[in-house]
Amino acid sequence: MGRSQETFNKKEKEKNKQKKRQEKNLKREERKSNSKGGGLENMMAYVDEFGNITDTPIDPKTRQSVDAESINISVPKREDDPNENVRQGRVSFYNSSKGYGFIKDLETQDNIFVHINGVIGTIAENDKVTFEKVRGPKGWNAVNVKKI
Repeated sequence: MGRSQETFNKKEKEKNKQKKRQEKNLKREERKSNSKGGGLENMMAYVDEFGNITDTPIDPKTRQSVDAESINISVPKREDDPNENVRQGRVSFYNSSKGYGFIKDLETQDNIFVHINGVIGTIAENDKVTFEKVRGPKGWNAVNVKKI
């Protein structure tokens, strides 16, 4: 006949686990009894006319109504000036046989790619031109390029 599998150490560990469970249950019951509870009404918060958070509801008699249309939530649209995007530059390089080149913007000194499809008329190197700057897949492109 074999010896019992329960040792003194196992019994002590089991007693400690039981004791911890009981303490935990007691704490839980204590929290339940001491909690204010009351449900949703005690959890509600209100904002007064000064923007402070309070736990008392606002008196409907003192509440002011606001027209939702009068609230600005974004920057107002501006009218686009058709000449706003028109820039001036000088053709720094242009290969007429391949149909592309670069324009140096006189204002920012940036080199902007130009393709023959964006040119109105004909251009050559060192010509002063007006153009519009458009974002392309690989960077800025010049379109509506006209010789001055």
